[in-house]
Amino acid sequence: MSIDATLFDMDGLLIDSEILWHQAEVEIFGALGVPLLATSTRSTKGVFINDVVAYWYSRYPWNGPSVDDVIAKLVNRVGSLVESEGRLLPGAIRAIDLTSERGPVALASSTPLALIQRSLEHFDLSDRFASVHSAEFEPYGKPHPGVFLTAATSLGVAPTRCLVFEDSTAGVIAARAASMSLVAVPTREDRGEVEYLLADLVLDSLDDLSTDWLDEQFA
Repeated sequence: MSIDATLFDMDGLLIDSEILWHQAEVEIFGALGVPLLATSTRSTKGVFINDVVAYWYSRYPWNGPSVDDVIAKLVNRVGSLVESEGRLLPGAIRAIDLTSERGPVALASSTPLALIQRSLEHFDLSDRFASVHSAEFEPYGKPHPGVFLTAATSLGVAPTRCLVFEDSTAGVIAARAASMSLVAVPTREDRGEVEYLLADLVLDSLDDLSTDWLDEQFA
């Protein structure tokens, strides 16, 4: 079955922002007594921020700011870091352009919508997507497939005719649960995770995306 549309994740795939999320979490959770290490990797990569905060609060409950306050602080801090230190990852624009030439393209991210829009505006990407979706408005975040299914519906394309680009294991599981084709672009540190075996194609970088491979998928 051929592909008709493409869905992109954002953090860690198009924008080098996972490291910025980790920096913000180390700063803000650290001040609340959660023992996150700056030298470690982000164990909650790809997971909706509300679930991340709930996860750490359940393990290291803090006094003072509410969970909602911590979420707001994290989102604002990441937005500031994206604008001051963020960069597009290699091949990001090319991948969007190549897939847009072959069908509609949507964004489906675990990031809250306000931060998605802030990030897209900063990198002048707002007009690149036919629709933009956040797990903020789904009953469950990734690895649940909800945000991908909503994005497919917005494009009027069946899930089985969608191609997803993802970097995180949570996103990989979500895409497969949605019965979508999948290109995974894990970091070097994550490359050995078994979830990436679920992908149709695993790339070291979006720069490595082949036009011939895309032509085969969209044939």
